[in-house]
Amino acid sequence: MQVVSRCRLFSIFPQIINLHSLPKISISQNPNPKTRNTHFYIHASASRTFKSSSTTSNSASILAKKVLFMPPGVEPDDITEDMILPGSNIVVGPYAGDAKIKEVEFVKSSNKPKDCPKDERPEFAMLGRSNVGKSSLINSLVKKKEVALTSKKPGKTQLINHFLVNKSWYIVDLPGYGFANASEAARMDWSAFTKGYFLNRDSLVSVLLLIDASVPPQKIDLDCANWLGRNKIPITFVFTKCDKMKGGKAKRPDQNIRDFHELIRENYKHQPPWIMTSSVSGLGRDELLLHMSQLRNYWDNV
Repeated sequence: MQVVSRCRLFSIFPQIINLHSLPKISISQNPNPKTRNTHFYIHASASRTFKSSSTTSNSASILAKKVLFMPPGVEPDDITEDMILPGSNIVVGPYAGDAKIKEVEFVKSSNKPKDCPKDERPEFAMLGRSNVGKSSLINSLVKKKEVALTSKKPGKTQLINHFLVNKSWYIVDLPGYGFANASEAARMDWSAFTKGYFLNRDSLVSVLLLIDASVPPQKIDLDCANWLGRNKIPITFVFTKCDKMKGGKAKRPDQNIRDFHELIRENYKHQPPWIMTSSVSGLGRDELLLHMSQLRNYWDNV
């Protein structure tokens, strides 16, 4: 397998178009919840159909370019509504394939990036604040309890943990940032420890940056997203806890997601893929795995 460098992978998806302004997003109940694992749909205004008539195709293509993540093999004029994953801006392309997880096994924990597995299998790194629900999402993806450690105390993951999926690719559980339950020295070393992994790991397909959508954008998340963008690290924003509709004056998850995009767009030349999830309801699980499959399959074929 040919190994793709970090910088080359960032340019793998040349059709990810600039986000100038994010259209209004709305959440509605799934009209037929028995047909899908998701409980909510997310809509970008005017995005119902991208290929409807010759008089509207040009404006629809412009809209698609502004808000959607388009993988290789997809042209804006060819996009139809059923190609867009619910609860996301991700278009499904020809590289999407079998997304089922049949088996998963823990391989090793590493306290230094140089100690990580060297078999060059593609990997997806899970990153987020210590209480963002990272371990719960991993357990939800693989449909096994306690594959990744979950705890009432944030910051239990303090090593780079590799899980081999279907004997062909890795999920990597990285230490959470923020108020980690670790020594002062360990907290001070986190930045160099994790950044070293991102900058030197040639088998990294994408970072899945988990963002808590139940709260307004946090500075520490914005700082992390901006650092990844400046260093051209491939990224997918995975918004967690999207089932939590807080009462009172608190903003809904879709509003927090809009605010987050507005705050990070200056540091992103192209609109990264993003998706809404919930480990409680199963929202976005199958869609996220399908997105990961097309990234992984393209990686294997370049």
